[in-house]
Amino acid sequence: MAHLLIVRHGQSVWNLENRFTGETDVDLSPLGEQEALRAGKLLKPHPVDVAYTSVLKRAIHTLAIIKVQTGWLDLPVIRSAALNERNYGLLQGLNKAEVAKKYGAEQVALWRRSYDVAPPQGESLKDTYERVVPYYTAQIEPQLRAGKSVLIVAHGNSLRALMMHLEQISPEKIALVDLATGVPRLYEFDASLRIVEASYLPHRKGVV
Repeated sequence: MAHLLIVRHGQSVWNLENRFTGETDVDLSPLGEQEALRAGKLLKPHPVDVAYTSVLKRAIHTLAIIKVQTGWLDLPVIRSAALNERNYGLLQGLNKAEVAKKYGAEQVALWRRSYDVAPPQGESLKDTYERVVPYYTAQIEPQLRAGKSVLIVAHGNSLRALMMHLEQISPEKIALVDLATGVPRLYEFDASLRIVEASYLPHRKGVV
């Protein structure tokens, strides 16, 4: 039975500084490295055949730590910009609290959590969905159908877009979904690639 594991990268330097990151290529914070180590411990009992990640260093670094922690040093890795974080446009690099003071908390919440409202010169979650899901369907789903197990290490919004597709989450309900850094989510499929179970690994089999 094939399975899919998704992991949001560990905390980045700009996550720590409460800044909009988007496609800015920043690395992990020390805590982010620890989160990646913990993710590796949780993933080790669930071996995979291939891993996918974005072209941004915080996701690449997270996957590299996971590979060492699990011992999966020969795991094939495929990188694609299709899995990059959503582009936050003019907000990238700005402090979230300062942006909220300038534009209002309601407007910032709309930019961050809504499905189809994009920040100035940036991408909405809908835009992100429209590049992530076709890539998943064309490149990753065939691996699962062939019986291979897959790991995806990417970003909060690119993975939320994928969760919408996999779990049939509505545009309204996706606003309530938040994917924590460094916490793996496991999807188990039947032979027809229907989800049998979806769960976060810390809640499975007594792993803490």
